[in-house]
Amino acid sequence: MRILIVAIFVTFTFFSNATAGPIDFLPGIKGDYFEIHSDKVERPYHIYVRLPEGYEEADKNFPVIYLLDGDILFPILGAYHLLLQYDEPVPEAIIVGISYGTFDRNNGNFRSVDYSTPPLEDGNPKGGAALYQSFLKEELLPEIEKRYRADPTRRILVGQSRGAHFALYSAISQPDLFWGRIASNPSLNPNKEFFFQSFSKTTPITSKLFFSSGSRDWETLRSDTLELFEHFENEPNKPWQLKTITMESETHAAGIVNVYRKGLLWIFNSENKKESK
Repeated sequence: MRILIVAIFVTFTFFSNATAGPIDFLPGIKGDYFEIHSDKVERPYHIYVRLPEGYEEADKNFPVIYLLDGDILFPILGAYHLLLQYDEPVPEAIIVGISYGTFDRNNGNFRSVDYSTPPLEDGNPKGGAALYQSFLKEELLPEIEKRYRADPTRRILVGQSRGAHFALYSAISQPDLFWGRIASNPSLNPNKEFFFQSFSKTTPITSKLFFSSGSRDWETLRSDTLELFEHFENEPNKPWQLKTITMESETHAAGIVNVYRKGLLWIFNSENKKESK
């Protein structure tokens, strides 16, 4: 009898949680997940979505923050955004992590392909920044805006390192695709010369670019970034409002949390409304 009772208890527990996934027990990043197969890039992506607290009851649309390298940045910044909006004048947002499902570049992680400006090195699979941006514009962004109460006028793209390379590419090639972009410690090569082009006279500026460099970033990357800072600052026809900043004492990768904080404060025009801590 005791064995039967235990068996019934285990069965009930299993089926009562059958529809729950591990992420449901992490409320800081709880939300949704789906896989999307890109016809543009001809590869699948794993999409993790953190929904704002009170999302179901709220009668409004939310800004959407798209995280490149979602495999690592989504669990960090998705949860951090919850704390950030408690302490700073940064609104709740839908956080979207665009993930490969692996760090292994030989077995499914194509960041070095997707985020890179052409031409790609010989032997690389189909991809590149232009195709990846088509995936975002024509496939992922419409899917997010169909599934969730997303504000299409408040899209923000966040990229670090090679992801920042793509964020800068996107800012130059399609400035109005995102309302805001955060580019942290980019690796500009190969094709560094792409970023040093001049801009034609544009329509009124509607987007923002927060462009940062850690003072402890790798020397070669930092020197390239400082050179690009100067180019952008002196460019009279840049198509976005620009903020360049050196993040003191920050390293190449781990500084992304403080970059995210300062970048969102600036993008939402709230850095002067409350003193950063």
